[in-house]
Amino acid sequence: MSTAQHKIGSGFGATSTADDVLAGIGLSGKLAIVTGGYSGLGLETTRALTGAGARVVVPARRRATAEEALADVSGVEVDEMDLGDQESVRGFAERFLASGRTVDIMIDSAGIMACPETRVGPGWEAQFATNHLGHFALVNRLWPAIAPGGARIVSVSSRAHHFSGMRWDDVQWTRDYDKWGAYGQAKTANVLFAVHLDKLGRDAGVRAFSLHPGGILTPLQRHIPREEMIERGWIDEAGNVLNPQGFKTPEQGAATQVWAATSPQLDGLGGVYLEDCDIAEPAVDGDQSSGVKAWATDPEQAARLWELSAELTGVNAFGAA
Repeated sequence: MSTAQHKIGSGFGATSTADDVLAGIGLSGKLAIVTGGYSGLGLETTRALTGAGARVVVPARRRATAEEALADVSGVEVDEMDLGDQESVRGFAERFLASGRTVDIMIDSAGIMACPETRVGPGWEAQFATNHLGHFALVNRLWPAIAPGGARIVSVSSRAHHFSGMRWDDVQWTRDYDKWGAYGQAKTANVLFAVHLDKLGRDAGVRAFSLHPGGILTPLQRHIPREEMIERGWIDEAGNVLNPQGFKTPEQGAATQVWAATSPQLDGLGGVYLEDCDIAEPAVDGDQSSGVKAWATDPEQAARLWELSAELTGVNAFGAA
């Protein structure tokens, strides 16, 4: 059964690092897949998991860039994959399945944020297509390698899910495009995905979690103009990072997803949204500083999104689920 959406008192917090939450945990013999595992939080996640003994596979849209970023990290292999291209996702999944290996940990960390209106594939909105549909298809295609090991699947969302629930009447934002609204919907989708995946997978011992990693300035902000970051109070005129919103270091930002993927404190639990290395509380109306919105954990909306995603991608490991 899923636990209620309430803190469990993990003993960790906002300043904990990925290495902190891995203290005493050995991952030798474990295999992890980390999307975006060569930049920002993904890179720190890869470093932490390999440091604990795991083998990490990093599918990358920019393979050469990934290989350069990971050159000093042992226990890593890089392959090609573009989450915004369903054929690319299929190709990676087929290559991995052909290797005959099983997946113990999967961390869906890659994503794009607040980009100008962009269409991919058959006209899909790029943030929804990349952040959600790409990962949806990847997990479903890899299911034969995920189910046998009782894996944990970690869907990296964001507090930006507060910005928008699912825009059911126009999921692809074909009218009145708003970059932050579209990002918020994609991050809501990341939470709903974990809710329904956990329901479908728990009988096979597969549990799913979603999370807010914290505010961290990484290459994820590449689409945001410098002037907007100054206006939002993220940086000053000289480009120095300001900290009124409690920005984390990348090592701290990676902690919650690593905790989700490995902590024995979460054994037997799943389908919940995490922040600051603990289960998050429900959000309070009017407060966007913490917690998870009810629209992101609604099991009916989660099932509806799963059905829509299966229809769009043509992939569903669970049949008519």
